[in-house]
Amino acid sequence: MAHVVTQPTAPFRTGNGQLEIHQVPAWQDNLSWLAVCTQTGSAAVVDGPESDPVLAYCRDHGIQLDGILNTHTHGDHIGINRDLARAGLLQGMRVVGPGSRPKDVPGITEPVFDGDTVQLGSAVGQVMLTEGHIDGHVCYLFDDVLFCGDTMFGAGCGYLFDGPPAKMFDSLTRLAALSGHTRVCCAHEYTEDNLRFAWMLEPDNAALADRIQRVWRVRAEGGCSVPSTIGEERATNPFLRGDSPTLRAALAARLPAADLSTPVATFAAIRQLKDDKVHRSLSDSTLPL
Repeated sequence: MAHVVTQPTAPFRTGNGQLEIHQVPAWQDNLSWLAVCTQTGSAAVVDGPESDPVLAYCRDHGIQLDGILNTHTHGDHIGINRDLARAGLLQGMRVVGPGSRPKDVPGITEPVFDGDTVQLGSAVGQVMLTEGHIDGHVCYLFDDVLFCGDTMFGAGCGYLFDGPPAKMFDSLTRLAALSGHTRVCCAHEYTEDNLRFAWMLEPDNAALADRIQRVWRVRAEGGCSVPSTIGEERATNPFLRGDSPTLRAALAARLPAADLSTPVATFAAIRQLKDDKVHRSLSDSTLPL
Protein backbone atom coordinates (compact mmCIF):
# COMPACT_ATOMS: atom_id res chain seq x y z
CA MET A 1 0.00 0.00 0.00
CA ALA A 2 1.28 3.48 -0.87
CA HIS A 3 2.45 5.76 1.88
CA VAL A 4 0.04 8.50 2.92
CA VAL A 5 2.85 11.04 2.43
CA THR A 6 4.04 11.52 -1.14
CA GLN A 7 5.89 14.80 -0.53
CA PRO A 8 8.06 14.36 2.60
CA THR A 9 9.08 17.30 4.73
CA ALA A 10 12.24 18.93 3.36
CA PRO A 11 15.47 18.48 5.34
CA PHE A 12 16.02 21.04 8.09
CA ARG A 13 18.64 21.77 10.73
CA THR A 14 18.54 21.95 14.47
CA GLY A 15 18.60 25.48 15.85
CA ASN A 16 22.32 25.23 16.64
CA GLY A 17 23.05 23.89 13.15
CA GLN A 18 24.76 20.75 14.43
CA LEU A 19 22.36 18.25 12.88
CA GLU A 20 20.53 18.09 9.58
CA ILE A 21 17.26 16.18 9.88
CA HIS A 22 15.79 14.14 7.02
CA GLN A 23 12.35 12.54 6.96
CA VAL A 24 11.94 9.10 5.36
CA PRO A 25 8.40 7.68 4.97
CA ALA A 26 8.07 3.91 5.40
CA TRP A 27 5.24 1.40 5.25
CA GLN A 28 1.90 3.22 5.14
CA ASP A 29 2.24 6.00 7.73
CA ASN A 30 5.53 5.45 9.60
CA LEU A 31 8.15 8.18 9.60
CA SER A 32 11.83 7.38 10.07
CA TRP A 33 14.18 10.26 10.80
CA LEU A 34 17.81 10.54 9.72
CA ALA A 35 19.95 12.79 11.89
CA VAL A 36 23.22 13.76 10.18
CA CYS A 37 26.00 15.66 11.93
CA THR A 38 26.84 18.68 9.79
CA GLN A 39 30.48 18.67 10.97
CA THR A 40 31.44 14.99 10.92
CA GLY A 41 28.86 13.40 8.62
CA SER A 42 27.99 10.83 11.28
CA ALA A 43 24.40 9.69 10.72
CA ALA A 44 21.83 7.78 12.74
CA VAL A 45 18.29 6.78 11.91
CA VAL A 46 15.56 7.10 14.53
CA ASP A 47 13.26 4.07 14.39
CA GLY A 48 11.76 2.40 11.35
CA PRO A 49 9.72 -0.62 10.30
CA GLU A 50 12.11 -1.59 7.49
CA SER A 51 15.52 -0.74 6.12
CA ASP A 52 14.99 -0.41 2.33
CA PRO A 53 13.57 3.14 2.25
CA VAL A 54 16.26 4.39 4.63
CA LEU A 55 19.14 2.71 2.78
CA ALA A 56 17.81 3.99 -0.55
CA TYR A 57 17.55 7.52 0.81
CA CYS A 58 21.09 7.32 2.18
CA ARG A 59 22.42 6.14 -1.20
CA ASP A 60 20.59 8.88 -3.07
CA HIS A 61 21.83 11.62 -0.73
CA GLY A 62 25.38 10.44 -0.03
CA ILE A 63 24.71 9.66 3.64
CA GLN A 64 26.74 7.02 5.44
CA LEU A 65 24.47 5.40 8.04
CA ASP A 66 26.40 4.31 11.11
CA GLY A 67 23.84 4.23 13.90
CA ILE A 68 20.27 3.65 15.04
CA LEU A 69 18.38 5.39 17.82
CA ASN A 70 15.43 3.25 18.91
CA THR A 71 12.70 4.89 20.98
CA HIS A 72 10.92 1.66 21.87
CA THR A 73 10.54 -1.99 21.00
CA HIS A 74 7.40 -2.28 18.89
CA GLY A 75 7.97 -4.08 15.60
CA ASP A 76 7.38 -1.03 13.42
CA HIS A 77 10.22 0.73 15.24
CA ILE A 78 12.84 -2.03 15.50
CA GLY A 79 11.99 -3.65 12.17
CA ILE A 80 14.85 -1.70 10.64
CA ASN A 81 17.24 -3.37 13.10
CA ARG A 82 15.98 -6.80 12.10
CA ASP A 83 16.25 -6.01 8.38
CA LEU A 84 19.80 -4.76 8.73
CA ALA A 85 20.73 -7.82 10.79
CA ARG A 86 19.36 -10.17 8.12
CA ALA A 87 21.39 -8.32 5.50
CA GLY A 88 24.56 -8.54 7.62
CA LEU A 89 24.67 -4.77 8.00
CA LEU A 90 23.85 -4.39 11.70
CA GLN A 91 27.10 -5.84 13.02
CA GLY A 92 29.49 -3.02 13.80
CA MET A 93 26.72 -0.43 13.76
CA ARG A 94 25.99 1.63 16.83
CA VAL A 95 22.54 0.86 18.22
CA VAL A 96 21.14 3.05 21.00
CA GLY A 97 17.97 1.95 22.74
CA PRO A 98 15.96 1.68 25.96
CA GLY A 99 18.19 0.41 28.75
CA SER A 100 15.30 -1.28 30.52
CA ARG A 101 14.52 -3.46 27.46
CA PRO A 102 17.96 -4.37 26.05
CA LYS A 103 17.01 -7.92 25.04
CA ASP A 104 14.20 -6.54 22.89
CA VAL A 105 16.40 -4.18 20.83
CA PRO A 106 18.22 -6.15 18.11
CA GLY A 107 21.92 -5.33 18.05
CA ILE A 108 21.85 -2.90 20.95
CA THR A 109 25.30 -1.56 21.79
CA GLU A 110 24.36 1.42 23.96
CA PRO A 111 21.53 0.98 26.47
CA VAL A 112 20.34 4.39 27.69
CA PHE A 113 18.29 5.59 30.62
CA ASP A 114 16.49 8.75 31.65
CA GLY A 115 18.92 11.66 31.92
CA ASP A 116 21.66 10.05 29.84
CA THR A 117 23.24 11.89 26.95
CA VAL A 118 23.82 10.60 23.43
CA GLN A 119 26.64 11.89 21.25
CA LEU A 120 26.04 12.04 17.50
CA GLY A 121 29.08 13.51 15.87
CA SER A 122 29.50 16.91 17.50
CA ALA A 123 25.86 17.02 18.67
CA VAL A 124 24.75 15.93 22.13
CA GLY A 125 21.21 14.77 22.82
CA GLN A 126 19.30 14.18 26.03
CA VAL A 127 17.47 10.94 26.79
CA MET A 128 14.00 11.29 28.34
CA LEU A 129 12.05 8.34 29.71
CA THR A 130 8.47 8.69 28.44
CA GLU A 131 6.52 5.59 29.36
CA GLY A 132 2.80 5.03 28.99
CA HIS A 133 2.60 3.84 25.41
CA ILE A 134 4.98 1.00 26.28
CA ASP A 135 7.35 0.38 29.17
CA GLY A 136 10.87 1.62 28.53
CA HIS A 137 9.91 4.13 25.82
CA VAL A 138 12.48 6.92 25.52
CA CYS A 139 12.66 10.17 23.56
CA TYR A 140 15.77 11.89 22.25
CA LEU A 141 16.09 15.68 22.42
CA PHE A 142 18.78 17.33 20.29
CA ASP A 143 18.72 21.08 20.81
CA ASP A 144 15.28 22.12 19.48
CA VAL A 145 14.39 18.78 17.82
CA LEU A 146 12.53 16.07 19.71
CA PHE A 147 12.37 12.50 18.45
CA CYS A 148 9.40 11.23 20.42
CA GLY A 149 8.44 7.92 18.81
CA ASP A 150 4.88 7.05 19.76
CA THR A 151 4.57 9.16 22.91
CA MET A 152 3.32 12.37 21.30
CA PHE A 153 1.83 12.66 17.82
CA GLY A 154 0.60 15.65 15.87
CA ALA A 155 -2.46 16.61 17.99
CA GLY A 156 -2.43 13.23 19.71
CA CYS A 157 -0.62 10.59 21.71
CA GLY A 158 0.04 6.87 21.45
CA TYR A 159 -2.21 4.06 22.62
CA LEU A 160 -1.70 3.02 26.22
CA PHE A 161 -0.53 -0.55 25.62
CA ASP A 162 1.30 -0.75 28.95
CA GLY A 163 -0.01 2.39 30.61
CA PRO A 164 -1.25 3.23 33.13
CA PRO A 165 -2.78 6.62 32.21
CA ALA A 166 -0.72 8.35 34.90
CA LYS A 167 2.51 7.34 33.19
CA MET A 168 1.46 8.69 29.84
CA PHE A 169 0.05 11.84 31.40
CA ASP A 170 3.36 12.46 33.18
CA SER A 171 5.32 11.78 29.96
CA LEU A 172 3.22 14.19 27.92
CA THR A 173 3.37 16.81 30.65
CA ARG A 174 7.14 16.54 30.61
CA LEU A 175 7.32 16.97 26.85
CA ALA A 176 4.84 19.85 26.93
CA ALA A 177 7.16 21.69 29.32
CA LEU A 178 9.89 21.91 26.66
CA SER A 179 10.47 25.16 24.82
CA GLY A 180 7.54 26.04 22.59
CA HIS A 181 9.70 26.18 19.45
CA THR A 182 10.89 22.58 19.94
CA ARG A 183 10.03 20.59 16.83
CA VAL A 184 8.08 17.39 17.40
CA CYS A 185 9.41 14.61 15.16
CA CYS A 186 7.02 11.77 15.90
CA ALA A 187 6.93 8.38 14.20
CA HIS A 188 3.59 8.47 12.35
CA GLU A 189 1.50 10.74 10.16
CA TYR A 190 -1.73 10.61 12.18
CA THR A 191 -2.47 14.32 12.42
CA GLU A 192 -5.70 14.56 10.41
CA ASP A 193 -7.42 11.87 12.44
CA ASN A 194 -6.21 13.45 15.67
CA LEU A 195 -7.39 16.92 14.66
CA ARG A 196 -10.83 15.58 13.74
CA PHE A 197 -11.09 14.20 17.28
CA ALA A 198 -9.77 17.44 18.80
CA TRP A 199 -12.39 19.52 16.95
CA MET A 200 -15.17 17.25 18.24
CA LEU A 201 -14.14 18.26 21.77
CA GLU A 202 -13.07 21.89 21.37
CA PRO A 203 -14.80 23.62 18.44
CA ASP A 204 -14.27 27.08 19.89
CA ASN A 205 -10.46 26.82 19.74
CA ALA A 206 -9.26 29.33 17.14
CA ALA A 207 -5.73 27.89 17.09
CA LEU A 208 -7.19 24.47 16.43
CA ALA A 209 -9.32 25.79 13.55
CA ASP A 210 -6.24 27.39 12.01
CA ARG A 211 -4.24 24.18 12.36
CA ILE A 212 -6.98 22.10 10.75
CA GLN A 213 -7.05 24.42 7.75
CA ARG A 214 -3.27 24.32 7.35
CA VAL A 215 -2.97 20.56 7.78
CA TRP A 216 -5.79 19.81 5.35
CA ARG A 217 -4.10 21.98 2.71
CA VAL A 218 -0.73 20.27 3.23
CA ARG A 219 -2.17 16.77 3.24
CA ALA A 220 -4.31 17.42 0.14
CA GLU A 221 -1.04 17.94 -1.74
CA GLY A 222 0.54 14.77 -0.31
CA GLY A 223 2.68 16.70 2.15
CA CYS A 224 3.47 15.81 5.73
CA SER A 225 2.12 17.66 8.77
CA VAL A 226 5.13 16.63 10.84
CA PRO A 227 7.07 18.11 12.52
CA SER A 228 4.82 20.30 14.58
CA THR A 229 6.08 22.30 17.57
CA ILE A 230 5.56 21.94 21.28
CA GLY A 231 3.86 25.33 21.29
CA GLU A 232 1.42 24.16 18.63
CA GLU A 233 0.73 20.97 20.58
CA ARG A 234 0.04 22.90 23.79
CA ALA A 235 -2.51 25.01 21.90
CA THR A 236 -4.29 22.26 19.97
CA ASN A 237 -3.53 18.75 21.27
CA PRO A 238 -6.54 17.56 23.33
CA PHE A 239 -4.35 15.32 25.47
CA LEU A 240 -2.58 18.44 26.74
CA ARG A 241 -5.77 20.46 27.18
CA GLY A 242 -7.66 18.73 29.97
CA ASP A 243 -8.20 22.08 31.70
CA SER A 244 -10.20 23.53 28.77
CA PRO A 245 -13.80 24.18 29.93
CA THR A 246 -15.14 23.45 26.45
CA LEU A 247 -13.26 20.17 26.23
CA ARG A 248 -14.35 19.10 29.70
CA ALA A 249 -17.98 19.88 28.93
CA ALA A 250 -17.81 17.84 25.73
CA LEU A 251 -16.25 14.94 27.64
CA ALA A 252 -18.95 15.06 30.29
CA ALA A 253 -21.65 15.04 27.61
CA ARG A 254 -20.19 12.10 25.71
CA LEU A 255 -18.98 10.12 28.72
CA PRO A 256 -21.40 11.04 31.53
CA ALA A 257 -19.98 8.39 33.85
CA ALA A 258 -16.37 9.49 33.38
CA ASP A 259 -14.30 10.68 36.33
CA LEU A 260 -13.02 14.20 35.59
CA SER A 261 -11.99 15.00 39.16
CA THR A 262 -8.23 15.08 38.51
CA PRO A 263 -5.98 15.91 35.54
CA VAL A 264 -4.97 12.25 35.21
CA ALA A 265 -8.58 11.06 35.32
CA THR A 266 -9.52 13.63 32.68
CA PHE A 267 -6.65 12.48 30.49
CA ALA A 268 -7.82 8.87 30.86
CA ALA A 269 -11.32 9.89 29.77
CA ILE A 270 -9.95 11.68 26.69
CA ARG A 271 -7.96 8.57 25.78
CA GLN A 272 -11.03 6.37 26.29
CA LEU A 273 -13.14 8.53 23.99
CA LYS A 274 -10.42 8.62 21.34
CA ASP A 275 -10.16 4.82 21.51
CA ASP A 276 -13.91 4.58 20.87
CA LYS A 277 -13.25 6.19 17.44
CA VAL A 278 -16.64 7.92 17.29
CA HIS A 279 -14.93 10.96 15.75
CA ARG A 280 -14.25 8.98 12.57
CA SER A 281 -17.93 9.16 11.67
CA LEU A 282 -17.73 12.97 11.46
CA SER A 283 -17.48 14.31 7.92
CA ASP A 284 -15.29 17.17 6.75
CA SER A 285 -18.42 19.33 6.65
CA THR A 286 -18.23 19.51 10.45
CA LEU A 287 -14.72 20.96 10.30
CA PRO A 288 -13.71 24.63 9.91
CA LEU A 289 -12.57 24.21 6.32
